[in-house]
Amino acid sequence: MAVALRLSKPPSSLPTHPVAPSLLCYSQLFSSLQRRTASPLRCRCSKKKETSFTDQLLDYIEGGPKLRKWYGAPDLLPKDGGLENEDESSEIDEVRDAVLVTDGESEIGQMVILSLILKRARIKALVKDKRAAIDAFGTYVETMVGDLNDKTFLTNALRGVRAIICASNDGFFSDIGRTKGAQHIVLLSQLAFYRGSSGIQAVMNSKARKLAERDEEIVIASGIPYTIIRAGLLQDSPGGKQGFSFSKGAAAKGRLSKEDAAAVCVEALESLPEEGLIFEVVNGEEKVRDWKEKFAELIGTAEE
Repeated sequence: MAVALRLSKPPSSLPTHPVAPSLLCYSQLFSSLQRRTASPLRCRCSKKKETSFTDQLLDYIEGGPKLRKWYGAPDLLPKDGGLENEDESSEIDEVRDAVLVTDGESEIGQMVILSLILKRARIKALVKDKRAAIDAFGTYVETMVGDLNDKTFLTNALRGVRAIICASNDGFFSDIGRTKGAQHIVLLSQLAFYRGSSGIQAVMNSKARKLAERDEEIVIASGIPYTIIRAGLLQDSPGGKQGFSFSKGAAAKGRLSKEDAAAVCVEALESLPEEGLIFEVVNGEEKVRDWKEKFAELIGTAEE
């Protein structure tokens, strides 16, 4: 028998009034979600209430259901989960305002999604279990299930997409057609870390390294403005508590919190490079107060 998750009062670690998105707020949100679910994307709605656990949690963070519209939340899905058949021949939406997350079921993919929710972004995500994704994220996310080699599905997935965030899906860009229509690509790459490994670790990472190299090559050659974030070894540590280091060579031996990596990917959306930007990042001593200023600095340095 499925057990409904109920939230009788606001989590003590979270504010009960609207807050501006931040790394710490985002970290608290994801940590609270993890503590209350047995596994990713496994929240179940109560029969007495149509809101999912994530909806209830976001109600408290955002100041209640009346203010959730301010964060961009649409109306709740119907009771059946809203899994209606999509009309593949529907009129093409010319407005490109969505962000596509290429792996919405991975741990870091979900972190990216939660960070995008706090940014009030329109989100599309590729998943394998659509109902589980809807149970977890409700109508904040337009979930897509299908074969990327199917041109019809790929067209639907990319419809209305202005930016693509690929945070964990090595090999996603093996087909240049998967970037069609996008205006910005954000790729979280561990290529620098793979190249810096040695011994048995290098052997274990050889396949992932080849996929990462291929992804970077295709993104760079796509002609689409891109941001390639070369991260150090990704860690399961709380985000928003450490600073950063952007020094060259840092990613080969350094480490980066997954939560911080997801947040940097989302912040990158606000700074579109003229052609492309590649930089390394790990956790360090530098405190970033303004990400727009930081990305402007990184872009300026790359152009020198």
